[in-house]
Amino acid sequence: MFLFVTFFIVVIIQIFYYLFIFGRFSLSKTKVINLENEIPVSIIICAKNEEINLKNNLPFLVEQSHPDFEIILVDDMSTDRSYQIMQDFKDNYEYLPNISKIKILKISKGFSNGKKRALGKGINAASNKFVLLTDTDCKPSSKEWISGMSSNFIDKKTIVLGYGAYEKISNSFLNKLIRFETLMTALQYFSYAKLGIPYMGVGRNIAYSKDEYYNANGFKDHMHIKSGDDDLFISQIATKENTSICTNKIVFTVSIPKTNIKDWFNQKRRHITTANNYKKIHQILLGLFYISQFLFWFLAIVLLLKNIYVQLTLILIIFRFLFWYLIIYNSAKKLNETDLFFLAPVLEIGIISAQLCIFITNIISPPKKW
Repeated sequence: MFLFVTFFIVVIIQIFYYLFIFGRFSLSKTKVINLENEIPVSIIICAKNEEINLKNNLPFLVEQSHPDFEIILVDDMSTDRSYQIMQDFKDNYEYLPNISKIKILKISKGFSNGKKRALGKGINAASNKFVLLTDTDCKPSSKEWISGMSSNFIDKKTIVLGYGAYEKISNSFLNKLIRFETLMTALQYFSYAKLGIPYMGVGRNIAYSKDEYYNANGFKDHMHIKSGDDDLFISQIATKENTSICTNKIVFTVSIPKTNIKDWFNQKRRHITTANNYKKIHQILLGLFYISQFLFWFLAIVLLLKNIYVQLTLILIIFRFLFWYLIIYNSAKKLNETDLFFLAPVLEIGIISAQLCIFITNIISPPKKW
């Protein structure tokens, strides 16, 4: 009886999350964006030993239709040809009429703690009021990326959270797992932003005003943490009034995903280290959601195997999945991840298992290397 009552409570918690929190994003209409805006924007990209990604992805920036933007490239103590690739890019493309300037900054020595120092130098060097950030392994999904993201800087909105998708690789379960985890993460941070309590963005596709950066004294409050230039910083500065989300497909960025499960696992181990520094309300909400996810699957399996209230258990499972599929389908449709829909239950189990392993591994041996 105790197990079944606990399962009933867990199902209610899950339905509450999906319907009343995640439904804020999933069931909302995608906002129409104004592509005619002429807000000057500074694009900032930091690189450390990224010569291949720089060579492959920088040319996509010069194809942008936005009428007024500059590109700032920061070389963070690279030992490969990254700096030379940046110089070649500047020499080839700085003459284009819509690019006001291409600036290259070089950090040649010092202590590197993630990319915060490099990003800070890039922001300080920006000539424009608004900065748009992405990574070297990303490319815009369309020529309207800059225009679409910057069009959200209206009505006191000084922070724009975008979606950073991953390339689709055929016949790869790991690729689907990575993209499903990205989808679920986006579902959460977009939903909490819609709810008025934003807590993170992704460095692959995020924009904000320089004033927000300076008012927060940059990354000073969490400079000692290797990660957090996106999630911890947004958690610090974002409010209901100043934050907007932009989920139109033309303003996605697309990144190259990991193809080795060990590399992905280690990447997620590093990323999750920032969670302990989130605001308490976010820690509670995110933690309760994960626990309810885990307990849903665990208790459902136990109740069915032990033949306890089988019919009622099946009714609750179906009830939960009706709401779950509604939210997942609409979110996947918005974020162009519909091929994940039919595998979603398997992928959810995979993500829950991976997160549990990451949590245990980080307790036993905290990641020391970024």
